[in-house]
Amino acid sequence: MNIINDCSGQGAAEYILLFGGVIVIAVAVLVIYKDYFNPGTQAFRASQDLNKIRSSIS
Repeated sequence: MNIINDCSGQGAAEYILLFGGVIVIAVAVLVIYKDYFNPGTQAFRASQDLNKIRSSIS
């Protein structure tokens, strides 16, 4: 019955889930902001983006 009470692998499983979540978030951010990382597109247009956001809010 030692197998039932053995919890030695629990910490490793939690770390795997934690790092998996971080990787998913990082990939999502890269997909959302891919235009800013692609050198073939226009330069960083922060002022235009802010104006778009402000106009969509109001």
